[in-house]
Amino acid sequence: MRFTQVLCGTASAVVLAGLGASSAAQAQTSDTQTVDSIIVTAQKREQNLQDVPVVVTAVGAKLLQDTGVKDIKDLTILTPGLTVTSTSSEASTTARVRGVGTVGDNPGLESSVGVVIDGVYRPRNGVGFGDLGEMERIEVLKGPQGTLFGKNTSAGVINVVTKEPEFGFGANGELTFGNYGAKGASASVTGPLYEDKLAGRLYVAARKRDGYNDVINGKGPSDRDQDADQNFYTVRGQLLFVPDDRATFRVIADYSRRDENCCGAVQIRTGPTAGILALVSGQATPLAMTADPFNRVAYSNRGAPAKIEDKGVSLQGDIDFDWGTLTSISAIRNWRTDNGQDADFSTADLVYRNKDGTNYSEFRTYTQELRLAGKTDKFDWLFGAFLADERLATRANFLFGNDYEQYLGRLLSRSAANPAGLANFVGLLLNRAPNTSFVGGKGLLDRYDQRATTIALFTNDTWHVTDAFEITAGLRYTSEEKKLDTFQTNTDGGIACGTALSPAGQARIASIVGAAATPTIIGNLCLPWANPLFNGRGTHQTRSDKEWSGTLKASYRFSPEVFTYASFARGYKGGGYNLDRTQSSNGLPSGTSGVTPIYDTSFPAEFVDSYELGIKNTLFNRTVLFNVSGFYQKFTDFQLNTFLGTSFVVRSIPEVKSKGVDADFLWFTPIHGLMVQSGFTYALTKYGDQPIPNDPGNALALLPGSRMSLAPKYSASGSLTYETPVGDNLKARFNIGAKYSSAYNTGSDLFPPKVQKAFTVVNGRVALGSADDRWTVELWGQNLFNEKYYQVAFNGTLQGSSGLSATQPTYNAALDTITYNAFLGAPRTYGVTLRSKF
Repeated sequence: MRFTQVLCGTASAVVLAGLGASSAAQAQTSDTQTVDSIIVTAQKREQNLQDVPVVVTAVGAKLLQDTGVKDIKDLTILTPGLTVTSTSSEASTTARVRGVGTVGDNPGLESSVGVVIDGVYRPRNGVGFGDLGEMERIEVLKGPQGTLFGKNTSAGVINVVTKEPEFGFGANGELTFGNYGAKGASASVTGPLYEDKLAGRLYVAARKRDGYNDVINGKGPSDRDQDADQNFYTVRGQLLFVPDDRATFRVIADYSRRDENCCGAVQIRTGPTAGILALVSGQATPLAMTADPFNRVAYSNRGAPAKIEDKGVSLQGDIDFDWGTLTSISAIRNWRTDNGQDADFSTADLVYRNKDGTNYSEFRTYTQELRLAGKTDKFDWLFGAFLADERLATRANFLFGNDYEQYLGRLLSRSAANPAGLANFVGLLLNRAPNTSFVGGKGLLDRYDQRATTIALFTNDTWHVTDAFEITAGLRYTSEEKKLDTFQTNTDGGIACGTALSPAGQARIASIVGAAATPTIIGNLCLPWANPLFNGRGTHQTRSDKEWSGTLKASYRFSPEVFTYASFARGYKGGGYNLDRTQSSNGLPSGTSGVTPIYDTSFPAEFVDSYELGIKNTLFNRTVLFNVSGFYQKFTDFQLNTFLGTSFVVRSIPEVKSKGVDADFLWFTPIHGLMVQSGFTYALTKYGDQPIPNDPGNALALLPGSRMSLAPKYSASGSLTYETPVGDNLKARFNIGAKYSSAYNTGSDLFPPKVQKAFTVVNGRVALGSADDRWTVELWGQNLFNEKYYQVAFNGTLQGSSGLSATQPTYNAALDTITYNAFLGAPRTYGVTLRSKF
């Protein structure tokens, strides 16, 4: 019957661990749990778990619950080789697989790791950071997956599958209370709506929590004293229509909203500009000179308010014919994030983004996928088409604070004789009255409207050469067009920079500081947000990509216990545009070339060639599963989004290579109810030795030949689950899970102070409830040992220099004067959850 749920897993042993003792036993004929015939859909067709030549880690519903996974960031504790970080807001969440991913602060840049929820491709990783509701499983597919999964999946895919409506009535509720004032509630109900033809499921949830960080806001105007709080709700409704045994239709509608304050950053190293910041902010002494960053004290006079809305509706239809199955997935979605930000992360009022309706990104997407699949004695075949229409509207403001002019003047005029500098140095240079050159509340106000249309045709087919030997070939042709309309303005006309660029202005500056220092002074007066050459500038850009991608796999089963495979995949991610101001930095001249806007903001497509060898073993009377694969990946024109201190810019890196080993292990122990799951990834992911193009200031001079940022060489995860009866009517369940990551650099420029040392995060949960799950009480803890770690470290805006320059291409710690900030990982949290099931 179509409405009978089929267990869908992945090519990793972890899926069984996610089922829990009771569910796994349903596939058995005895009390002993074994690795048996599990149906998987890793290639979008039903296959046996140990017959799929794909590396995937998947986690089922029970293990997701046991380890407290509610979003893709939580998933990292169960997935070796997966790193998920958030930066300036939770909307800027980025996933990396085997050390490869895309920094998320530029909305025009799509991720190398795609997110798919219930068959619908999502445009950015940030949609996966939120309550994903009642999940059937989450799959992490490693390596290029562009043949079958949407688009732009050159590093991998996170595939989320939620629970379908059921034709038997069921309901459950949940209440959670924890530290940091955490409280949450959720409820769901499912059941038949019309005989055995129509069923429904409704899920609602709301969660709230105080902030992880204390905030010192100085003189304001923000009066918030906490940051990194949580406040959201979500509603998800589904209908399942089964008109007959040959067809099913599933409609899903959902809405989520977050109103939070995220993300403030702490200082991890304070540079010499702290004294000037203290002067302009009215502090008696510099802040955070010796503070421990893990005291979680952030400095922000403007705060970081955020509002995120995600909503959409999808329809999936599956119709069986005598010759195969037709699948159609149609979706319309809208995702919007409105943010404010204290962009200097200090109590001084330097620069900020205002959450006033002129600083947001909004995606409106329509996607349509059609697939035809069938099989004969010798062939499994699949043909499909994918269409996408994505409209992105980005509005950006970046404004001067009331202290900007004084701070910049002191910064430019300080010397050994006067380290505090001159408060009115800007006015002196430009021959203007104090505080009239950079007026508080003025700055850039830009618009970016991008439309991306994608048409793709694909096929994935398997030839059963013999009973033991198979060849699978996949091919995809993608045609993508992007159009970008940009309009940029300076609300003050860029008067300060305009004055400096005039012949009279340059002559006056040279008479005060000397000719040699004049380019540096003008460069600081003409930073992108202050540059009048952008003012009133409108551009229209168009680019198109037409590319082939695909895969070729060969597999051989030596025995019922041993399966081997070799595969090649060609991955592709389309090019795009920088949605930020960029200007030439080839040295400031007597004219204006050093501050000339870059009109062509495009970057080329990214490609990857991936090779894998794998062996899957089912051992000891099918109670142990041990899978190992080796991989080699070579990326060309890798799209690196990096913060240059003044703007986010995508640089095309000539070459990135990644090689290593993935392993999965599952053991159904002789102790009834005890399961052990673990995984390991060794990934050496490095930039090529070639110099970085278009890097005249050597801002990325440390990259060639170095390991990529946020790319641990070693990562390992493990989970132990034990369930046992307690008396006649109760049962207890225990779970402990851990994730180890070796050291890695968290900054895209690889500056040494941004290194995160090796760390281990441990989660645990103890549950006691009725044998029939009518009620359960759970005590839980996340990051039980309060491991301290950075998500991402970054340079403080206008707060020092690394010392790298056109004439200084090597890093010298003695020349590094930067104040470094960081977004921290979550601290230890704990609480109690009450569950009820009907």
